[in-house]
Amino acid sequence: MNWLEREGKKVQLPKLELKNQVNLLPCAQVLIQPLSCAKLHRLHNMEIAIVLGLLVLAIVLFSTEKMSVDVVTLLLLVVLATTGVITAREAFEAFSSDFIIMLASIFVITHTIESSGVLDALSDKISKTKTAKTFGVLVWMMPFTGLLSAFMNNTTLTALLIPPILAIAKRSSLSPSLLLMPMAFASIIGGTCSLLGTSTNIAVSGYLAKEGIHSLGIFDITPIGLVLMATYLLYMLTVGKWLLPERKSSELIENYKVREYMSEVKILPGSKLIGQSVYDSSIANSGFIILSIIRGDKNFYPYKNSHFEENDLVLIKGNVKDLLAVKDKNGIDIVADILWNNQNIGEKRNLQLREVLIPVKSELNGQTVKSADFRNRFGLVVVAINRIGHNFTQKIGSTELRGGDLLLVQGTPEKFVNLHGDHELIYLDEHPVSPKKIKQGIAAISLFVGAVLLTTFKVLPIDIAFVAAALGTVLLGIIKPADAYHKIDWRMLVLIAGMSAFGTAMKNSGADAFLARHVVLLFEGFGPSGIMFGFMLITVLLTQPMSNAAAALVVLPIALQSAEQLQVSPLAFGIAVMLSASVSIITPFEPSCILIYGPGKYKFIDFIKVGGPLTLVLMGIIYFLVPIFFPLNI
Repeated sequence: MNWLEREGKKVQLPKLELKNQVNLLPCAQVLIQPLSCAKLHRLHNMEIAIVLGLLVLAIVLFSTEKMSVDVVTLLLLVVLATTGVITAREAFEAFSSDFIIMLASIFVITHTIESSGVLDALSDKISKTKTAKTFGVLVWMMPFTGLLSAFMNNTTLTALLIPPILAIAKRSSLSPSLLLMPMAFASIIGGTCSLLGTSTNIAVSGYLAKEGIHSLGIFDITPIGLVLMATYLLYMLTVGKWLLPERKSSELIENYKVREYMSEVKILPGSKLIGQSVYDSSIANSGFIILSIIRGDKNFYPYKNSHFEENDLVLIKGNVKDLLAVKDKNGIDIVADILWNNQNIGEKRNLQLREVLIPVKSELNGQTVKSADFRNRFGLVVVAINRIGHNFTQKIGSTELRGGDLLLVQGTPEKFVNLHGDHELIYLDEHPVSPKKIKQGIAAISLFVGAVLLTTFKVLPIDIAFVAAALGTVLLGIIKPADAYHKIDWRMLVLIAGMSAFGTAMKNSGADAFLARHVVLLFEGFGPSGIMFGFMLITVLLTQPMSNAAAALVVLPIALQSAEQLQVSPLAFGIAVMLSASVSIITPFEPSCILIYGPGKYKFIDFIKVGGPLTLVLMGIIYFLVPIFFPLNI
């Protein structure tokens, strides 16, 4: 039953009938001081309107990415608490819940394993695989990726595997587009093979436990996950393989449509530039990128406090017409001006053009090239940015960077070598053996496996087991306490905890019952299993503008309410929603897909062609298997 409390007045609401309008209790049932039925009805409708209005707002803000997802989530909670839909305690209760603590612990452990070098060494062995045909690579790469993804974050795994997969493609003369999409999809679907596979699984499990429905074990969903993975492998090795686009890598200059000149200019005696700060100079403010300075026998990258001197040779990039326009004003002489793709100054100065990828969880996400101090931090100059098929070659410094952006950068070979092991950028080239502490990585893996075993055999509760494992990585000196806090994805935790509280708001207001009634009416002709499929479909659609976890937590309260009305198992509905969120790969908005979009030279339609049919097939598997392993009848 739902309860409304207003100024000491407590009202109990009945369950909704499937085909009737909401009927409030008679006025005589109002406790303490009766409210009028009309006033109570208005209050109830107002709360539903607030919650549904905020839901629409959240979907819009999540899809436009104008605001960070954690900021949007906290904004929702503030409005809900201020309007009285939920109490302050309900708004933040989930932030201290066991599943949030468990998820934070898993972030620490998986980062420790990732940064230890164990997986880097494994990736290096993968990249040295013998040349092979597409089928030969896919037949081992996808099961391997799916197995790892069952126990670690799929986005992290995808980022880790991109360089070795590109190396294999290069060695085998294969198009990267034939390999990267199958790898990313395998990392996503592999997450359905255990509770630890995705944050969505953990979030849904936590919500089900909070509602007193069921607390999922690590391997409760494994049978269904294995069938989903097997179905995926069969699909991709047959139909999917023929749907994959084959795009050969072209020259970097061609890819980014960079047609600007790189020129060498000399600072003449009496030039206005003499003594000016390099990055605040009139030539820099005219839109030119300053690549390097040659002063006597020294060739160096300018830093913040660098100034021009007489007779400096300056390597710059910019439009030749603009250069001619500022030549006389600034007292410079053009020594050479040549196109990028010819034998050029860059080669003479030992500069190279390379591509780097920004991981979804990189600290660079949301910063501009200028605010991130990219040049001084990495020793590289950003020449162009590719984002979901769109190239940015102008105003690079003020362009906000996002996870999945592919950057065309220039620098010396040693600067690119230094990128290995830096998890803020992914260097898309041959993957060298990492010099990191392999033994500590093995110890971290042992702690992780120990936590899984302790939970599986019910020696310890799941949250305690993983907190103990995370603590073990700190006590053994594998990771410093400050680094452990730093590597927790706080945005994801805020999102999951906040959307869990939003579920409480839907329940308090009656919005869950209101929406459940309409969904049931829409699909009631198909019976309980058909209604369950309706919620699966809604979940898949919502994962396009929202994250998988957020979409699942929005649909979950409505699905559970519907199951209660239909007097069928809410657990079955909850599992169906959870798994549907994890197999939605229709568009490239899933973080793992965003990462491969640029390196694979994909187009938006590629994901619809390959992932659309696959999503429908996997939804069919879920529809038939969930009632078998989690019966609908109570």
